[in-house]
Amino acid sequence: MIEPRIRTELWVQAQLRRCDVANIPLIVRRRGDPDAGAIVILVNRPGAGVVALSQTRDLDGRPAWMRPLGPEPVEEAKAEEFVARTVKRDPDVWVIEVEDYRASYAPDGPIL
Repeated sequence: MIEPRIRTELWVQAQLRRCDVANIPLIVRRRGDPDAGAIVILVNRPGAGVVALSQTRDLDGRPAWMRPLGPEPVEEAKAEEFVARTVKRDPDVWVIEVEDYRASYAPDGPIL
């Protein structure tokens, strides 16, 4: 059974609040479609690199995340190239960046 989807803009606002409460800096770098835009999260761990997460669904239709650049953190330049390609392919995508100094940020679903 596929879980109902919430508006992307509402999900992003919830992440902003969640990170604010946890004292984790988060910025919305790009606003996409407010109702159904895809989401890319750049988890920047200064000194360790950037992990890109792209929104997807698991086989049961539940929200999940995938690592389109592989399991290991990459340099910022490589993450920026990925974002540019994604935006070119999907102009409705949202891009948020988390400055995760303590490696404490986790998205709201499993990472596949």
